[in-house]
Amino acid sequence: MYKKILVPVSFDDDRNIEGALKVARALSEAGTMVVLLHVMETPPPYAVNYIPEGFHEEARFAILKSLSEFAADLPSARAEVIEGHSGRAILDWAGDNGVDCIVIASHRPGMQDIFLGSTAARVVRHAKCAVHVLR
Repeated sequence: MYKKILVPVSFDDDRNIEGALKVARALSEAGTMVVLLHVMETPPPYAVNYIPEGFHEEARFAILKSLSEFAADLPSARAEVIEGHSGRAILDWAGDNGVDCIVIASHRPGMQDIFLGSTAARVVRHAKCAVHVLR
């Protein structure tokens, strides 16, 4: 079905990581690469001085470890951690790495999403490949 599936992972409580992995598994066939991707948001400049030294590297290592544990249940899966703004970074990574399907979990939209927009909505609107959204 798909050759390369991207599963952006957010560790927010209302995200259905297991559901996204289940969908990715269902859309996979022999030889499909599944990439679990987490985007570490860049802290605002005013907050940088308040973040303890080494925190960023420790957080990155912990996230990569968690992603690798999720990836262990999928054949041909790997974990990636990148930095940037979630919506843009996911779209850029997908475009740069030949992704032909994105499986993304989303929260139930509320009033704040009318004005700000959500990561899943941005990905759906701007992706150049198929997108499956889970709620």
